[in-house]
Amino acid sequence: MESLPHCETLHLEKQGPALLITINRPDVRNAMSLQMVAELATVFAQIENDESIRAVVLRGAGGHFCSGGDIKDMAGARNQPAAEGEADPFYRLNRAFGQMIQQVNESSKVVIAVIEGAVMGGGFGLACVSDVAIAGPTAKFGMPETTLGIIPAQIAPFVVERIGLTQARRLALLGLKIGAAEASTLGIVHQAASDEAELEELLSKALERVRHCAPGATAETKALLHRVGNEPMSGLLDSAAEKFANAVRGKEGSEGTMAFIQKRSPEWAGDSN
Repeated sequence: MESLPHCETLHLEKQGPALLITINRPDVRNAMSLQMVAELATVFAQIENDESIRAVVLRGAGGHFCSGGDIKDMAGARNQPAAEGEADPFYRLNRAFGQMIQQVNESSKVVIAVIEGAVMGGGFGLACVSDVAIAGPTAKFGMPETTLGIIPAQIAPFVVERIGLTQARRLALLGLKIGAAEASTLGIVHQAASDEAELEELLSKALERVRHCAPGATAETKALLHRVGNEPMSGLLDSAAEKFANAVRGKEGSEGTMAFIQKRSPEWAGDSN
């Protein structure tokens, strides 16, 4: 494993095959600054080809996940008039976030979001690009942009992908805030815990399941899922059949088959049965 980058807005901790990323700006409810966006992008880029990391856990310090964009960065961009021939500072700020969230969305790792407290704006977007989202009882989700006279420019497409156009319309156009139970019903999160102990238990179980799934097959499966709806089905299935054949003949396919026949855990799962 490569050494992890130094971050000022994130706390990084490696635990077995998982990297725990804690958004660490509790004094502003983990509002997303340009620096945080850059640091998240750097971390995800660095670990993309790190085979020792199979899952990334995203959570926030101080009881909140992420309260959205940092007002100081917005004010700073307002005070920077667009120079001739250069993009508007607000465009650059907004687009940098969109590039990072797309990067997280397309990461080959299993991204698990552990969500508490404020999950607003950009934080809502991060939750919507996780592979597994687990909410605690304090979680409050919202797309408040229209109440502030702005638009959810970079997160809206990911919210639509997550819960569909009909529900995304209601949340975005009314600027609603909803709790963990409704977020679970809508499919924003997969599980809603009743207390802190259950939240940690659900996270532990999710990480255990990651350990039992072959990392290469998991990454290929995630990439395949992202292609659905973006390519003609016939060509997609042709490509998927090729990848299936390669997987069966590959190292993981051979090991998985032998482990099943021999009634043992495959090597990627460790020693436990």
